[in-house]
Parts: sequence; structure tokens; C-alpha cells
Amino acid sequence: MTLDDLRKDIDRVDEVLVRLLNERARCVCEIGRMKKAQGVEIYQPDREKDVLKHVRDVACEGPLGPDAIGRLFERIIDEARRLERRVIHGDGEGET
Repeated sequence: MTLDDLRKDIDRVDEVLVRLLNERARCVCEIGRMKKAQGVEIYQPDREKDVLKHVRDVACEGPLGPDAIGRLFERIIDEARRLERRVIHGDGEGET
């Protein structure tokens, strides 16, 4: 493989990641709507701990270790919480 080939592979993977992150965000929006309807708090630390444990366990399968995956998902969770707040208090769709 050439450097260009590898970069094209990364571009394809990035496109998949973006689609998957947006799919996750759509789920987050729906959860935000349900939380609003049920009067449930956005921040649920036990659920976040479960998510982080799950992704850290899965991280053992690849070159990014559990700590790196944990840090990435902490950021993803932060953005998801922000999106939920927008759904509950803002425009209902999150950022575009």
C-alpha cells in the first residue's frame, strides 16, 4: 500500500465514523425527548459509568487501549449531554 492508499482508507473510515456518530446523536436526541416527557434528569452518572466501562472493555480488541478509548468517549458523552440539553431546552433538533 502507498501513503495515498492509506490516507484514502482513513478518509473512508472517517466517513463511517461520522455517520455512526450522527446515528448515535439521533438516538441521543430521542432519549432527550423521552427524558423531557418523563421529567428525567439529563445527567445520569451511573449510565455514563456503564457506557465508559463497556467501551473500555471493547477497547481491548484494538491498538487504542482502554484509557485512550475512555478519553474519546468521555468527549462523545459530553457532546451527547450538550445535545440532550438542546433538545430539552432549545430547538428540539440539536446542532446542525
